[in-house]
Amino acid sequence: MNVRDSLNRRRAVAVVAFASAALLVTGCGAEEKPRADKPGTTTTAPAKTQPGSAQPSSEEPAEVVAVLKGRKGLELAINSVERDAGGFLTIKGLLRNSSESSHAVPPQTSGDETEVVKHGTSLGGATLVDPIGKKRYYVLRDTDGRPLTTTGLGVVSGGDSVDVFMQFPAPPASTAEVSFQLPTFEPATLKLS
Repeated sequence: MNVRDSLNRRRAVAVVAFASAALLVTGCGAEEKPRADKPGTTTTAPAKTQPGSAQPSSEEPAEVVAVLKGRKGLELAINSVERDAGGFLTIKGLLRNSSESSHAVPPQTSGDETEVVKHGTSLGGATLVDPIGKKRYYVLRDTDGRPLTTTGLGVVSGGDSVDVFMQFPAPPASTAEVSFQLPTFEPATLKLS
């Protein structure tokens, strides 16, 4: 049994290592560029969580890097874009409903990959486009196909907000900015540190 367990563990480690390498190399040529007539980036003063939100208000307001406008009053306010030493890029923000009525998060935000869609409504359809390196980076997935992003998104009540995150493979250190794209939302340009 020990030999069999050892072989199974080695295979599992090899599969995980191969899948991780494949995800880091993932990227399609991205010739397309965001439309110039529709700017998606809006820099504003630090944002505070709205009264009655699903998110408890914190002592310090978060800085807003970009605001992407979606359908029916939904907005994605990006608060941070951080590279980490492990080769990942994490984006954090607030998905808020600026209208007075409740609206469901569009299912298109999950993307169209079967493995991701089967895990419920998420932000798994988000991508980063490096226009200079001509690469597109997708939200990372775990070994079960779950996207490394906020999942289980449903209806967002009017005036409420939900904390969200997405994790991507980090573009090369020489890449200074990328275009962030989320289905049904306007694109935004994000500066990378």
